Amino acid sequence: MKASFGSVRIFGQKYEKDIVVHVDGSITKRKKKKSKDLKPIYGHTPLSERELDFLAQEEPEVVYVGTGYEAALPITEDAQNMLKKYETVIMPTPKIIEKIEHEKREAAAIIHVTC
Repeated sequence: MKASFGSVRIFGQKYEKDIVVHVDGSITKRKKKKSKDLKPIYGHTPLSERELDFLAQEEPEVVYVGTGYEAALPITEDAQNMLKKYETVIMPTPKIIEKIEHEKREAAAIIHVTC
């Protein structure tokens, strides 16, 4: 796994969009359109609780949030409250990638690839 500004490499595949890593290891594009209307408030499309509905279904032991190369991804208060239900690690994306690499528990991750 490797991260650089604008991309992340996981399981040998390069992604240039924000992604979600699911408990089963599958990777999907982050559905940030669900939070797009909050951009004027935060100056950037934040991670909101609207994007975290998959967590209740997957029940990860730990949730990782990669906040971008410069750690600029805002997280709404409602999302922060939702994440309190799980052990959560929030860090800049390059550091999160290092943590995920060594994780043995069932984990989910939301990875922001820019800012």
